[in-house]
Amino acid sequence: MTEHDQTDRQARPPADPRTAWATWTTQSIISGPGGVTTTEVGPISGDLTVHTTWVDGEARLTVQYTGALDWYTVSGSPVAAADEATARAVHQAMVNGVKAGHGAVAPPAALGG
Repeated sequence: MTEHDQTDRQARPPADPRTAWATWTTQSIISGPGGVTTTEVGPISGDLTVHTTWVDGEARLTVQYTGALDWYTVSGSPVAAADEATARAVHQAMVNGVKAGHGAVAPPAALGG
């Protein structure tokens, strides 16, 4: 039986937000009254899909009518997100915002950070 020298193992550095990315999509969210506010067309409501891309240290939030081709930027996007966990929390907060309606906009940058 051979012994393994553990000193040669190198710890893996944390992901660099400038080179890392992630994406989340939540489909078929029925928006609350007033829906979500977009930069391109104002408020939209109904059966919506939220998509978040985390890249370059920010969460970029978009929304569409579920099944449609066009995507719209959520007002207030992008949101600063230093790491993937924060970006995921921003995505979930946006999903919850769409469900609540009232012209939901991107959650604050400090969320989850």
